[in-house]
Amino acid sequence: MSNDSKKIVLSGVKPTGRPHIGNYFGAMKQFVELQDKYKAYIFIADYHALTTLQNADQMRQGILDLAIDYLAIGLDPKKTTLFKQSDVLEHPELGWIFNCITTVPYLSRAHAYKDATAKGEEVSVGTFDYPLLMAADILMYDTDLVPVGKDQKQHVEYARDTAEKFNRIFGETFKLPVPLILGEVETVPGNDGRKMSKSYGNHLPLFSTDEEIKKFVMGIKTDSKGVEESKDPEEDLVFDIHKLVSGDQLAEIEKRYRDGGLGYKESKEILIENLIKFISPLREKRAEIADNYEQVLQILTNGANEAREIAKLKMVDVRKKIGVSI
Repeated sequence: MSNDSKKIVLSGVKPTGRPHIGNYFGAMKQFVELQDKYKAYIFIADYHALTTLQNADQMRQGILDLAIDYLAIGLDPKKTTLFKQSDVLEHPELGWIFNCITTVPYLSRAHAYKDATAKGEEVSVGTFDYPLLMAADILMYDTDLVPVGKDQKQHVEYARDTAEKFNRIFGETFKLPVPLILGEVETVPGNDGRKMSKSYGNHLPLFSTDEEIKKFVMGIKTDSKGVEESKDPEEDLVFDIHKLVSGDQLAEIEKRYRDGGLGYKESKEILIENLIKFISPLREKRAEIADNYEQVLQILTNGANEAREIAKLKMVDVRKKIGVSI
């Protein structure tokens, strides 16, 4: 069966910071799993990142790092089209066309814009307008499904509304995408109990060294219960991370927590061992890919070429529909 018969799934990721294990289990891992079932497009959303990242060196490094990160966790360029948004100029072109059929009050309802204005921030035009560039990203490839968290459904709603409006004005052109809500993954906590976040400094980088892993785990907050006391695993931050990486041992760890006999020191030692087993191969794979810089650039070039061919055809149709092709 050819890729043409598969539904199309698309996602964009901004190159604004290195991933931690919360990012991996919350979304990245699932993006990689989707490539076996769907025709997948993942683009590096560098034009979206420009709303907050305005340093050329950091942008270049962020783009390269993100490509390497995704390849290291198992993104297969034979199954997934990986490309830079800025390499397909049809994206901003279509975004501009969508600008011209969209009203300011409609865009003012976007969560990101409302949040920024509520904080008294001066909002850039790019931040205000980003839902329409995102709609262009999604609609360009006749996308069927857009993987998002529950709190990101509005992005897909904007794309659907924009497609419907364009189709109504100019004729049937765009497929209406639907959100693919990512499988339930509990919020991964940091070692202080808050949601894992780089801004809190409570995170474990996805490609950590063994020393970083040990430091993170030993810093996880616990209560003062003794080794022999019964403990509720659902109330323990160490066990929360065990659930991500301790697999076959999880039932035994849970039993020992409830029965007593497993102290936090031993639990942390088991967790360190399992995190090292999980992260080491990823770290080694990443180092191997990073050493072959030219191959990474070639993968991005190949992805851009494939995406550009599809985008060019779509824009031939769009330009005819709006009357600029004469």
